[in-house]
Amino acid sequence: MVAVDNDVYDRVGDTWWDDDNPLVVLHGSMTAGRMDYFRGVLARLGRLPTGQTTPAALDVGSGGGFLAEEFCRLGFAVTGVDPSAVSIRTARAHAAAGGLDIEYRVGAGERLPVDDAAFDVAYCSDVLEHVDDVDRVLAETARALKPGGIYLFDTLNRTLASSLATKATQQWRLTRVIDFAAHDWAMFLPPDELAARLGRHGLTVQESVGLGPRAKPWTAVAALVRLRRGHLTYRQVSERLDMGRTRYKGLFYMGHALY
Repeated sequence: MVAVDNDVYDRVGDTWWDDDNPLVVLHGSMTAGRMDYFRGVLARLGRLPTGQTTPAALDVGSGGGFLAEEFCRLGFAVTGVDPSAVSIRTARAHAAAGGLDIEYRVGAGERLPVDDAAFDVAYCSDVLEHVDDVDRVLAETARALKPGGIYLFDTLNRTLASSLATKATQQWRLTRVIDFAAHDWAMFLPPDELAARLGRHGLTVQESVGLGPRAKPWTAVAALVRLRRGHLTYRQVSERLDMGRTRYKGLFYMGHALY
């Protein structure tokens, strides 16, 4: 087992939004791909803000604020929680510079610093595969949701494909693009396992769909090689991967559950 280096968010958390920071790979096309799906779910369920109401949204593991800012622009009253004080400081500064009113709090998913039944929507992206106690995080999220609340999520599947992708980005000389252990394959969650865990806390999965690169495989590999050679930034690589909804759930997947 490889120990996930979660301390990296304090070491480089002041540069979340910088094009040359590896964390910006989570933005680029990834934010757009996630939000396209999340927005669609909320629209189908009639839960988008209407201008007459301001529903509350909880961002569990808000990082630099990529998704928090998107939900705020949709009209939600957003509270972002993250254990990294450095990341929270960066997210606050970026939101303020953009004129966005987002509340950020330092805290762990296992013990969310929020009230019971306070949120209409909670979302958790690229987080569950980083935590030691998944069930505790899910229980806390359920506690924070109002009855009938919506839980939006995405995470990594535990498959051969995701194992190879993890090795390619973290270990293999030609394609390695980060110098820290971002992920441990053993901590990835297959969709059935996550659905079962959510069910134990009163959250019923309604759907899960694939999330991954829609670029051709050779385009993705070429982008990683060019990044390694210093010809592309991390943001440019994310954009070239064209992350979004796919039929294949073997790498990332996303979905929603009702409480």
